[in-house]
Amino acid sequence: MMLQTERLILRPWCEDDAEELYKYASDPIIGQNCGWPAHTSVENSRQVIRKILSAPETYAVVLRETGLPVGSVGIMTPGHGGMAKMADDEAEIGYWIGRPYWGQGLIPEAVRELQRYCFEELGCAAVWCCHFTTNDRSRRVMEKCGFVYHHTEYGVDGLTGVHDHRLTIITREQWLARIHKEDI
Repeated sequence: MMLQTERLILRPWCEDDAEELYKYASDPIIGQNCGWPAHTSVENSRQVIRKILSAPETYAVVLRETGLPVGSVGIMTPGHGGMAKMADDEAEIGYWIGRPYWGQGLIPEAVRELQRYCFEELGCAAVWCCHFTTNDRSRRVMEKCGFVYHHTEYGVDGLTGVHDHRLTIITREQWLARIHKEDI
C-alpha cells in the first residue's frame, strides 16, 4: 500500500531504510517527544523496522524530491496500539518527523492524507490523535488538521517514563465539513 500527496510518498518501511531512520530517530528530542528511546545504531533502527514499523498501516514519510524517508506516520485500530479507547469503527493516527524537517508542513500534509484514507477507504466514524502535553509542535499539527480536544489522561506509564497525554478527535462529519469549506 502506498499513498501520495503533493510532496510526499507514504509507503511501508523496509530494512534498507535503516540508515535514514537512524539519522533522525537517534535524535534524543524525537524520542523524547514520542515516548521511545533514541535509536542507538543503524542495526537498532533495522530491528525497530522489523519489530515495530512493519506493523500494518505504518508508513515511512518519504520526500518525493529525494526518495528518502524523513519520518513516520501510522494508523492504529482498536486492539492494535494507540492511546485512545476507540470504538470498532475508529482509528488513531500517530506521527513523527526528523528535526531538520520541522516547520515545513510535511506532517500536516501526511496526516491529512491519512485522515482521507481513514474516512474514505477504511470507513472510520472518527479518528483520534494524541500527544504529550509538553509537545506543542504536535498539538499545532493536530489543530491544523482539524482535530478537537477531547480529554487529557494524566500519569500514563510509558517506555520513557510517566507522561500526560492530550487526546484529540475528528469525526467524519467534522472532516467532511472541513473538506467542503476548503474546497470553496
